[in-house]
Formats: sequence, C-alpha cells, structure tokens
Amino acid sequence: MASMALASAAPALAASDALLPARNQMALSLGWHIVLACFGMALPAMIFVLHRRGLAGDGAALELAKRWSKVSAVLFAIGAVSGTILSFEMGLLWPGLMETYGDVVGLAFALEGLSFFVEAIFLGLYVYGWGRLPGHLHSLMLVPIMAAGVTGSFLVVSVNAWMNAPTGFTLVDGQVVDVDPVAAILNSAVGFQFLHMYLAAVMVVGYSVAGVYAMGWLRGRRDRLHRLGIVVPFLFAAVASPLQPIVGHFAGQRLADEQPIKLAAMEGLGQTTESARLELGGWWNGEELVGAVEVPVDGLLSFIATNDFDAEVIGLDAVPEDEQPPVAIVHVAFQTMVAIGTALMGLAAWGGWRLWRGWGRGRRDLDGAISSTWLLRALVAAGPAAVVAMETGWITTEVGRQPWIVHRLLRTEDAVTDASYIWLTLIVLIVVYAGMTVGAVAVIRSMSRRWRAGETDLASPYGPSAPIGEPAGVGADG
Repeated sequence: MASMALASAAPALAASDALLPARNQMALSLGWHIVLACFGMALPAMIFVLHRRGLAGDGAALELAKRWSKVSAVLFAIGAVSGTILSFEMGLLWPGLMETYGDVVGLAFALEGLSFFVEAIFLGLYVYGWGRLPGHLHSLMLVPIMAAGVTGSFLVVSVNAWMNAPTGFTLVDGQVVDVDPVAAILNSAVGFQFLHMYLAAVMVVGYSVAGVYAMGWLRGRRDRLHRLGIVVPFLFAAVASPLQPIVGHFAGQRLADEQPIKLAAMEGLGQTTESARLELGGWWNGEELVGAVEVPVDGLLSFIATNDFDAEVIGLDAVPEDEQPPVAIVHVAFQTMVAIGTALMGLAAWGGWRLWRGWGRGRRDLDGAISSTWLLRALVAAGPAAVVAMETGWITTEVGRQPWIVHRLLRTEDAVTDASYIWLTLIVLIVVYAGMTVGAVAVIRSMSRRWRAGETDLASPYGPSAPIGEPAGVGADG
C-alpha cells in the first residue's frame, strides 16, 4: 500500500530519466539475490550427502550437516526478503512489461511462490527436526527442499529465458491474445539457460564452501570436519566445472539462430563474416575489436556457432546502431566469464587428480591430497571467482539483450516507469542490502566462533532442547 501511495503521489518523469536508476536498481537486486539463490539451489544436496553419510556412522558428517542447515536457514531468510523486493520491482519498475505480458508470465511467478512455501515449510521441519525426528525420516526432509529450490529457480529462469525467446501468445493489433503460459514457461531458451544457471550455482556454492574450510585448514584447523568441508563441496563443483562449457556451447548455438546480435556483441564481431575466426580477449573501441588474440584456425567461430567451418556468422552491422547492445560491456563480461570458467575447470582437474591419487593410496592419505598449500589457496580464491563468473554471465545475458526487454517486441525504455522516485528507492535499496549483508555476515560469523569454541549444538528458539553432542553419533539422531 505504501508503494502504491508513493507511486500515485510521485510526479511523472520522461522515461529516459527513469531508465538509468531503474536499470541500476534491478541490476543491484538481481545481482545480490542471485548469490543467495545459488545456495538455495545447491547447498541442500550437499547437506543431504553429509546427512546420509552421518546416518551410516560418520558423526563428523552429521555435525557438519547440522551446521550447514543453520547457515542455510539464515541465507534463506535473507533471500526471502530480497526475493520479495524483486517481485515488487517487476511491476513498479517495469509497468510496460507487466501490463502487456503479465498474463503470459504470471503462471511462472505463481508456481514459483508455491515452490517457495514448500521450501520454507520443509526447511523449518529439517532445521528444528534435529533430535525430534527419526534419523532417516529427518534426512528425507531435504528431498522436497532440493526439489522446491530447483523448481522455483527453474520457473524464475524461465521468465528470463522467455524475455530472450518470447512465445506462448499471439499479438493482434498490439494486444496479447491466445495466451499459453505453459508454452511460455517451456520456451526455446529455458533448457540450456537453466542448466547453465544450475551448474553455475553448484560451482558458486561448492567452491565457496570448500574455500571457507580450505582457509581453516591453512590456519591449522586440520580435523575431519574441515576435511569433509573441503572434499564434499569441492567434488560437487569439480563435476559441474567441465559440464558448464558444454552446456554453454549449446546455449551459444541457440543464440546464433535466435539472438545473433547478442552473439556478435559477445564475440565483438562487427561485420557479418563467412568462415569467421575466433578472437580471444581485446576490447571494443566503439567501432571494432582491438587488442584481441586471434586463434589461427579458419572458421573456428563459425564452427562453434553453427557446426560448420564455412558458415556465415551475423555481425553487428546486420542491425541499426540503436538496436545494438552496449558491445564493450557485453564482450568484457563474456570474456571474463569464459576465462574464469576455464581456470575453474583446470582447478577441478588438479584437485580431482590429487584426491583420486590420495584415495588410491587409502583414505588416510586424503590429508596429504588436500594439504597442497597452492591447492588450498586456489580453493580460497575460487569461491569469489565463481561468483564473479556467474555475475558476468548474467551481465552478458541481460545487457546483451538490450535494447529489448522482450526480444524484438518491447524495448526496455518503453517498459520503464515514469515515476520520479526511482533514484530515492535505489538509495534506500542500497542501504537495505548493505544492512542485510552486514547482518548475515555477523550472524554466520557468530555461529562459526561458537562452533570453533566447541559448541556442537545451537539452541532452538523454541521447543525442547536437543541433547548436547547429539550429532556425534548416529543413534542420537534417531
């Protein structure tokens, strides 16, 4: 109601005046929330592995599952706030989009809300179920959490994919008719775009969590908790890392067919070219790509885009300048994502080889496998690097679609609000997100300090107290 009152009281601005703050606000909200969404998508699966291992007799794995569930609850609570903000922003910042196409994408948002409630319910059951539910039943509470996290993320990504490949409706005299929201959800872009995002989430969470425990190992905390805290999330990330470029390749081939100008911006291809060569790095000076390293293989870019070395690749010259995205931003973001992804794939191979060699010598040698100082340092750096790769991937996707908010149908400047308060809400949002970030870090660091001090159980805010030290053995769990 307050937002509606503010909107009605605000004088109108030209769309061009509101466009920059609206874009900045949406970028901040999405960029901040997507990190939390990654943990909702990937962390429950890692907790499930630890919990099942704990039920088989590994007390340290059970303790780690309990700790991570509490961290997951904190992140979920904060993500609920930022997700709610995003849902309001879609209508407040982009009324031209929702007024015209709200019926098309509305089902996806409604189903995502149901997924959110399922995730919240079962996360509560899991977090407060320690010492209160039988062990195996307790671990199964993670199954709907995993399913809801993935389903909800798929539905949100489907809306973004729909903006890149709009379908599920017919336009008659500018009016949307014959709406098929299921077809909109299952658009041609959603499959590879969601897989790309899911693998990115696994990499972000896997490398970030492994990096936290790698830092502890470097500081001398060399116990079984830290060994598991490194190995389990790293293995998840190591599996996702080589799959990511494969999925990205097929996603890029879709661009060659459906969004060739985005692909041209990513590659810095100014002219439509047959048998196009691949260029790495460089920067766009406004007219051409300079400073790039050309791969000496004729038609390599054409082959990557179309499976044909002689094929024509559409360049930026195929459309007027006012229909081209900001090439410099898109190209740098794309090259950054690819470079970091390649480095993380190398890290996965290196760490995987050391673990395989250590496992082959017996479980006792796993300490030696993960005790390489350089490997541990690389893991510490890999978490932030994976976040940067994911964020630059989203920059590539979103900025590369410009000037369209719905590809080839609705320009972003025609969808933005004309309200004058957008700069104010942007400032408020920065303050709110800064506060939530500080609060989340403070809470998680407080829990970490108590765990390092030897506290194995954090009291529930209500209900009977669980036995101290319960996670040390399987019997206490059920």
